[in-house]
Amino acid sequence: MYNFVAQMMTLHVFNPEHDLALAAHLANYTAPHAGRQLRADLGYIPALWAAETDVVLVENVEDAERRFRMLVRRPFNRFVTKEQLSKLELTRVEVWGWDLAIRAFLMRYGVSSQLLPSVTQIDTIRQLSHRREAMHLLAQLQGPGVVGETAMAGSVEAVRQQMDHWGNVVVKAPWSSSGRGVRFLDNRMTVHDEGWLQHVISRQRHVMVEPHYAKVKDFGMEFVCDEQGRIGYLGLSLFHTSNGAYTGNILADEEQKMEMISHYIPVDLLVSVQQNICHILEDVLKGSYTGPFGVDMMVVAREDQQGFWLHPCVEINLRRTMGHVALSLTRLVNGLPKVMSIDYNNIYKIRLQRLITNNNIA
Repeated sequence: MYNFVAQMMTLHVFNPEHDLALAAHLANYTAPHAGRQLRADLGYIPALWAAETDVVLVENVEDAERRFRMLVRRPFNRFVTKEQLSKLELTRVEVWGWDLAIRAFLMRYGVSSQLLPSVTQIDTIRQLSHRREAMHLLAQLQGPGVVGETAMAGSVEAVRQQMDHWGNVVVKAPWSSSGRGVRFLDNRMTVHDEGWLQHVISRQRHVMVEPHYAKVKDFGMEFVCDEQGRIGYLGLSLFHTSNGAYTGNILADEEQKMEMISHYIPVDLLVSVQQNICHILEDVLKGSYTGPFGVDMMVVAREDQQGFWLHPCVEINLRRTMGHVALSLTRLVNGLPKVMSIDYNNIYKIRLQRLITNNNIA
């Protein structure tokens, strides 16, 4: 067992089950097996941004040290297990995302409640994580070159009305993780779809409905909100998805990533949207949320096939994201650009490969 001397020490925790835990809003929430395994296999991830005096919670210290060294070719020897938490002189705690379950877990293993957000604060974070906040931000980002509409529906009939208006639609649960809680309704609603809608509405009161846009590329922007409520822009996230679920990110410097996305969206529009997000969300988040967050976007094909639209807010992830992981890894690995993916073959593993083509961003 490591003997960590008293110093400014932040505890970092990777809890990728956060989105599901936030939706459940239970202190005693148990994540599905896949979420628990993802946390166990990739728990070392926060070592990518942890300071030299910080510690990172993992299930197996030796395994975490080995995996981290294989990924970045350098050691990190400040991994700890949950049994050590009560003995550490912690000054701060940073998690992937705050929810009741991770708060209860940390307190159960001896972390002082004074270092954790209160139940009331977590409830505020949960409300700010509702997809209606993305709907409000999207409305404020409208302008030339921008597309995007969202409606909130509190009944199956309200969803049908939006289908009459838009035709093919995407329906999303207000709180859900990537690839889950999303339904595509292409001009018809089956009995199974209706049952799903009624179930979500009964549990979460509403669903979000939007037109099914002709998506060309996924990407996003990564930010951080400090304790004074000031928002800083960290960089672009060019990521891959499959059926709505995250599969990987491009590792490249900001000029390279901007050049890739500028094939579709003008740079001045991207910069304007980034600045507007910082300005708008400062008023929303100040005093309520501190930490990293991301805004997912997409490139949309125009109906006339004469170019592309920017959809500037598909969702707001009020937590750390894999885009933040990509930004941290970009600073640590050589031979950019690369593609970072998460592979699964009995265990989850981060894999880095050389980027073959500059157009490979989705």
